[in-house]
Amino acid sequence: MPAELFSVEQVERARRYHRPLYVALLLDVTLGLAVLSVLAFTRAGSWLYDAVPGAAFPALVVAVSAAVRLPLAFWRGQVRERRWGFSTQSSRGWLVDRLKSLGVTVVLTSGAVLGLAGVARRLPRAWPFVAAPAASVFVLLVGFAAPVVLEPLFNRFAPLRDQQLADRLRALARRAGVPVRDVLVADASRRTRKVNAYVSGLGATRRVVLFDTLLREAGPRQVELVVAHELGHRRARHVAKGTLVGMLGAAATVVVLWALVADPGHLRNAPLVLLVASALELVGLPVAAAVSRRWEREADRFSLEVTRDPEAFEAAHRELATANLNDLDPPRPVYALLFTHPTPPERIAAGRAWARATVP
Repeated sequence: MPAELFSVEQVERARRYHRPLYVALLLDVTLGLAVLSVLAFTRAGSWLYDAVPGAAFPALVVAVSAAVRLPLAFWRGQVRERRWGFSTQSSRGWLVDRLKSLGVTVVLTSGAVLGLAGVARRLPRAWPFVAAPAASVFVLLVGFAAPVVLEPLFNRFAPLRDQQLADRLRALARRAGVPVRDVLVADASRRTRKVNAYVSGLGATRRVVLFDTLLREAGPRQVELVVAHELGHRRARHVAKGTLVGMLGAAATVVVLWALVADPGHLRNAPLVLLVASALELVGLPVAAAVSRRWEREADRFSLEVTRDPEAFEAAHRELATANLNDLDPPRPVYALLFTHPTPPERIAAGRAWARATVP
């Protein structure tokens, strides 16, 4: 299938780009689990726990894990991206972004662990009945606040300046039954040449965001198609559904911790808590990826139904695949575990099938 829609050179180039990244990701996950295991089950963890105030231990665990994985992350996220012509930022800029990301992770992760420990100490027998709903609410609050609190840490956002295109997109949103006040543009070009768009937020924080790189690379019809896809996510409430799944997953994690961790109220067990949570996240990857691919297919169909423009659909996904060097023929295990979107050949084939069945 990929060879029918893309050249052999395009398929091979994407393969050369992605295969080392898959190996690096496997090493990164292995290192993360190994660090947590060492800190959970050896004297190294006890030594670190004794070296800092107890409340600082979860943050230290997160920081140590990040430090061990930093060289690999730098190679994957900066060295290789610059070598392939994607990264537009300096090494200093990359490190600043990494420190911001670490700060967010430390605050959210250590806050969750400290909250769990506090509840477990207060309610040694009933803590799961409080911690499970509290974890769900925590996920909901993060999903609501992320667009206005977390995303601005990494990008600046502004309304679309092209008034003619903005009017076309508002008309598109009205036809789609998903009115929007503004389509925001992120200054992604200061970090990457890759193109993208996404939806995020809940309720008053819902937003459709376009990378400025997308506006530079794509024509108006392709931009309309991409926005229609994102509106499809909003129309089907995929962000809300994903948040609900995350809330249920957080509650389920508390139940598993109750079964596996004897004393979550003792902060010395923070590495074990994080290890269990990480393992559960890995176990859930295939299901999460499959659900996400299904939602992406729904949004693709919606974009076709709203725009009635299969030519723009195919052109957009060809251009996105080429600009981002998407893997056109991933290994099946990688596809099952990691691919949250159908491959470009799958999407184009689906668009052609829709056109044959719909367009006279």
